[in-house]
Amino acid sequence: MLTPARFPSTLGDDYPAACAALGLEPLPEGYGLVLGQDGRGARWTVATADTALVAVAIATWDCGLPYDLSPDERDIVASLPGWPLDLAVSAPGLAEPHDPPEEDGGGPPLAPPDTGTWGPAQRRLGADEIALQWRMWREQVDDTKDFAAPGAARHEGVRRALAEARAYADNPPPVGRVRSSYAEGGARALRADGPGWSMVARTDDIAFVLLDDEPGEVLPVGRGPELPYLLDALEKLAVRSD
Repeated sequence: MLTPARFPSTLGDDYPAACAALGLEPLPEGYGLVLGQDGRGARWTVATADTALVAVAIATWDCGLPYDLSPDERDIVASLPGWPLDLAVSAPGLAEPHDPPEEDGGGPPLAPPDTGTWGPAQRRLGADEIALQWRMWREQVDDTKDFAAPGAARHEGVRRALAEARAYADNPPPVGRVRSSYAEGGARALRADGPGWSMVARTDDIAFVLLDDEPGEVLPVGRGPELPYLLDALEKLAVRSD
């Protein structure tokens, strides 16, 4: 999916940035992305305006059921050479996935962002992982001591990230920089990104911050007196996925 509420975070900190990485206009309704191969095995990415079709396919596959995903040609917005994401799959009966010649695609093929070294794409992937495995990461935090460590809010990089997140309330960021989704117990799961930082939080709990300047580090932020107000403000301006 490539919508304001749901997009591959490796492509950018927000929805317009993710669209720009693919050369697409950031339409309010968004797109569905179909990554496939042609008869010769070449990689192609089809952007369709029929987001419902792709959403149903994803939900069906998540349940382990088959679904024939065939976008109608009338809904296809663009057919782009290459894949913007790193996939370890291939269609049966075809050659191994490869980029089509540039003369076939009208330009250089899409390629996944470099995640071999720590940087913005790797930082956002790390935040994705924490959001998916929240319970596991939360259990590793000792509330009695971890927030007094460098990962607490007095850490310079964390302070900067929190200050920029607070500024979003007065100066709303590009759509998709703050996203909200369902969480257990009536809470909301928040994801916020900014230049050089990502934050994952639950509205009823703590937050984790990742920084470009701190390779591989996951910095916990305790609730304290200020975090609940920040999370409430972010929730009010977030794009909701449900």
